[in-house]
Amino acid sequence: MKQILFGPDLDRFTGKLKELMEHALKGKRDNIDHIFSYLHPDVCFEDTRYVDYALSLVEDPEGIVRIEHYLFNGILIQRNYASLYFNRRGDMDIVRKAYHKGLIDELQAFAR
Repeated sequence: MKQILFGPDLDRFTGKLKELMEHALKGKRDNIDHIFSYLHPDVCFEDTRYVDYALSLVEDPEGIVRIEHYLFNGILIQRNYASLYFNRRGDMDIVRKAYHKGLIDELQAFAR
């Protein structure tokens, strides 16, 4: 059995999910933009799940800064997923800042 030391075993995944995971693990500005491009008003439920999982893999500081950009500048669904990302990381100061600016509602600001 192959032991995984760092991150997910990408060979277990295929298709769109694998593609989004690869972008998340690279975590650069363009990668994050690609992931967030899936979050639009007509997005299907399946894609939101893929994006949600992929975002959980982002650790590169450049990517984190780009997710912060979407928290303050994205459309509503992008702001909501950015908020969820920071909530799960425990970065509540940035979430509270977005909430106080009226960019996300109370439910989204404190969801996990």
